[in-house]
Amino acid sequence: MGHAGGLRRARAHRRDGRSGTLSPTLDLARRGRAEEMDRLLRDAFAAVAGDIETGLALAAVGGYGRGRLSPHSDVDVVLIHSDQLDPAEVDTRAAQLWSRLWEAKVPLDHAVHSITEAEHLASTDHRVAVGVIDARCVAGDAGAVVAMRSTVLAGWRREARRRLVAVREDRDARLERSGQLAYEAVPDLKNSGGGLRDTVLLKAIAATWLVDVPTHEVSQLTDELLDVRDLLHEVGGRRSDKLLPELVPDIAARLDRSPVDLDVHVRDLGRRIDHLVARAWRRLDELDRDPHRSVGSRGPVIERIVPGVGLLDGEIVLTADAKPAEDPELLFRVATSSARRNLPINQASLDRLARDIRWPDEPMPPSTHRWLLEWLTAGRRLVPVWLQLDFAGLIDSFCPEWAGIRLRGSSSPIHRFTVDRHSLEAVVNADELNRDVARPDLLAVACLLHDIGKGVEGDHSEVGEPMAVAIARRWGFDDEDARTVGWLVRRHLLLPTIATRRDIEDPVTAANVAEFIADEGALDLLAALTACDARATSAGAWSDWRRSLIEGLVGKVRDQLCGRAPVEEVEYAGWPAHVPVPQIQSVAPDELIVTAQPHHDGSLITIVSADRRGMLADLAGGLTVAGLNIRSCRSVTIGSVAATLWEVSRPQVDTAALTQRLKPVLEGRMDLSQRLAYRLERDEYEPRVSVLDTSEQSATLVQVRTLDRRGLVWTVCHTIASLGHHIRSAHLSTYGDEARDVFYATDDDNRALTDEAAQVLRQAVSDALS
Repeated sequence: MGHAGGLRRARAHRRDGRSGTLSPTLDLARRGRAEEMDRLLRDAFAAVAGDIETGLALAAVGGYGRGRLSPHSDVDVVLIHSDQLDPAEVDTRAAQLWSRLWEAKVPLDHAVHSITEAEHLASTDHRVAVGVIDARCVAGDAGAVVAMRSTVLAGWRREARRRLVAVREDRDARLERSGQLAYEAVPDLKNSGGGLRDTVLLKAIAATWLVDVPTHEVSQLTDELLDVRDLLHEVGGRRSDKLLPELVPDIAARLDRSPVDLDVHVRDLGRRIDHLVARAWRRLDELDRDPHRSVGSRGPVIERIVPGVGLLDGEIVLTADAKPAEDPELLFRVATSSARRNLPINQASLDRLARDIRWPDEPMPPSTHRWLLEWLTAGRRLVPVWLQLDFAGLIDSFCPEWAGIRLRGSSSPIHRFTVDRHSLEAVVNADELNRDVARPDLLAVACLLHDIGKGVEGDHSEVGEPMAVAIARRWGFDDEDARTVGWLVRRHLLLPTIATRRDIEDPVTAANVAEFIADEGALDLLAALTACDARATSAGAWSDWRRSLIEGLVGKVRDQLCGRAPVEEVEYAGWPAHVPVPQIQSVAPDELIVTAQPHHDGSLITIVSADRRGMLADLAGGLTVAGLNIRSCRSVTIGSVAATLWEVSRPQVDTAALTQRLKPVLEGRMDLSQRLAYRLERDEYEPRVSVLDTSEQSATLVQVRTLDRRGLVWTVCHTIASLGHHIRSAHLSTYGDEARDVFYATDDDNRALTDEAAQVLRQAVSDALS
């Protein structure tokens, strides 16, 4: 049966997911809050309506209009009045009503409209029309609300095909801002694609009567999403739609789920809602299809594209002679045709593929292998096709390992997407780097599989390597190519880790990296994979600064692989060759020379002063007090002069002002221990300090991993100096709120510390941070 078992498991998972986890208690609480609010509003309305018995009504709209209120949601209301009532009198009553409700601390979102005004607004603004669809009378003349709602609904249905164009454009713009609930690292339960606003949209589409919408399924998905939103409000203690990672464990516990299970469940809800919206759009598009299309004796004529695959009504379909049960390659011919034409796959054809496809246990034959690679190298058009196949359960048929990362959130705060979507974005990025590598096919597959190990326990790079090798062999790669894919997965973090946490100006660094890389071709693939991965992660992961460090390291490793000596000998270890060392023989004890120059998206600051023990620590403290975010620092001693080079994130630095900020620190007139003492909060995890095990390093590398905060760099530098050691350089990286910093410490002879001294230093730094 091959991989059919994985496909059956995927289908079973979707059926289980659709059985729902609706909490009756939470749903009753939502309705109860709305009913209680109804009573409060009715009493307030009765107190101000006075002798107005007809033509004035208080209508609930939005979620409140649908009879549900989350704990901290706004109460959306509209005071509706007939055109015959005096507007000034209505405004007076409205002001009294709002005042009473504010005194009762009701979180109002209110408006006042005549019936004619409301109908006009609804005819010109689709947001108003969609809101009125859910309007219900809370107090006053119910007939006024019914009349307004009926007129708006009639207009909405009459102009639906025209107005839905604007609705669609508005949704596309919203998704540009908020992404898709299923794939964003921090999903927005309301505004993301597949969120609560999309459930309202589906109800509005159903109200047009143009296409059928499964209203029962929409209602169930809405309630399940509202359950999570209600608990988000309760746990967070405020109105919020962002499912913040730190709140997930508490919400999951209240739903008797694990945090990972809850996260995947919420994303699956979003994916299913988004699927319903996409299906509704396709059915609306079908209304505009050419009525004069070719029709034969057996129905519409399908345009044949490749064997078994055709085009009909703007969709990719299976032809009558297609035999998916005997021809598993058909799946990739369909996928490639969909990507080439940038058209969706017909749902009935997807269902047939999911029902009949069976993959044999032997590797893919060459023709199937070629179709797969053509699809994977389709660039941006790969993504919608992959997602459509994944929703149908077809990805598991040829890659059952994908189930482990599907809709799985990343543990790293720097990631924008879920693991599966991040992997797809990396493949898209590979399309732009195809000409930079000799094997674009290996690059694309490595991008797709580089995080495949995150679906199982262990270091994802290590456990992902054998998984990637097995998948590559299954997909028809020979053993050598499969091993290359596995090596890329195993080493995909090598370059960014070394570039941001080691001194790339130290020749030993490049030499150590070169030991892991066979040749220039492998280096090109690894460098391209690094760029694709970082760009798919977030803008911060591929900033000018990080990119320059990685590209600088790649250049130095290339020189090592080719046997080329450095272009310019570096007289002082750790000082960049492209930055001149200040040629100053001596300075006065209180003299300070500060210069700055632009560097990528920040600045390089050179500071020259008289040398003394602890100088670098004091400068680190002074720069921190001056509000500069330090990325790296390097220090050399030239006779009695200390020259330090600081890379900071600020693009423009006023050197005169900075000099004045530094002088009190260097003259001992500022107590840095009071200004910058690193204090561990009770809810923080303990810092991790380690001495890195490296080969042939001329300095001791101390790594610090802890929550980033002001004073961290000064505390570590001050501790190193207080033990009588020197700091050659420091390399500082921040991932979300976690600092991952490496300090190069040396003894008086500019050599690495002894093992005993290194362990004493490690403990001292750990104590200082704890």
